[in-house]
Amino acid sequence: MRYRMANLGKEAAFYAAIAFFVILATFPFYWMLITSLKTNPDLYNVTNIPFWFNEAPTLAHFRYLFEQTLFTRWLLNSLIIGVCVVAITLVTALPAGYSLARMTGRSGESLGIVIFLTYLVPPTLLFLPLSRIIADLGLQNSMWSLVLVYPTFTIPFCTWLLMGFFKAMPVEIEEAAIVDGCSLFGAFVRMVIPLSLPAILTAVIFTFTLTLQEFIYALTFISASDQKPITLGVATDLVRGDIFFWGEIMAGALIASIPVAIAYNLFLDRFISGITGGATK
Repeated sequence: MRYRMANLGKEAAFYAAIAFFVILATFPFYWMLITSLKTNPDLYNVTNIPFWFNEAPTLAHFRYLFEQTLFTRWLLNSLIIGVCVVAITLVTALPAGYSLARMTGRSGESLGIVIFLTYLVPPTLLFLPLSRIIADLGLQNSMWSLVLVYPTFTIPFCTWLLMGFFKAMPVEIEEAAIVDGCSLFGAFVRMVIPLSLPAILTAVIFTFTLTLQEFIYALTFISASDQKPITLGVATDLVRGDIFFWGEIMAGALIASIPVAIAYNLFLDRFISGITGGATK
């Protein structure tokens, strides 16, 4: 009986801890949802219970977001920027990570560490020199400036991530493909890339999420509303002086965060596999 009670106590503690972290993870979504569906009197009345509806829910904030702001344009801008940055990052990081993984000696590992360290440089130290480059190229106040700037911090991390995954992949796979008549590039395309899908998917999710949530560079380089990504548009155009349109802000944040949360949950196993693929090396 004492042993069973001890096991029940451990299980109760385990599920209590799980419940705590689940509530911690889902509460922001819950708060965004109820705030975006509340009426303005319900939002700003301090005597109301903030965790539930005191008046009938409304879709007025969502209608305002789509009909009286450039929210759809912000979404499209973020999608274009994310897709372009993902493509640039993969085209650069895949061959770079593979080359570093196959370099003999410690030179490849040392160079990979140096590349990863560039990812750790704070954006607040880089946006001034980068703004000069953007000005010289004539890309001020354009979303294409972000397409040029964002790979500066996505490529280093993805190169380091893919390098660790490629190191864990046996060289004999490529050698067998070369013996069968493939060139080195053909072995890379036909054998290495298909086997590296978990790591590639991890790089895609990481890159797209990072571009979707980045704020400093967007605030520095863009001021025109029709060129803003969703993070900048929601944070600037829905704040007028000291007035915060909380219903619209939370509605925009909810719409932007749900696709990312769904993507992480759908591909969670592959994401973890890609992150830990090079752990043994």
